[in-house]
Amino acid sequence: MENVTIAVSGMTCGGCVASVRRVLSAVPGVAEAQVSLDPPEARVRFDPAATTAQALRAAIEAAGYSVSG
Repeated sequence: MENVTIAVSGMTCGGCVASVRRVLSAVPGVAEAQVSLDPPEARVRFDPAATTAQALRAAIEAAGYSVSG
């Protein structure tokens, strides 16, 4: 398993946090996704044989949020 922390811009409420968590959890290979508003980031534990950090970033962007890191 690998861990990645992704800074997420555009989250303003608990609903945004839940949306990002839901999107990340739906990516095959994600074992755990923790998302917070303060700091605005997602911490994801995933299987590198099943997905990549770039795919996680793309999933967040597809949900309408911006990412960095």
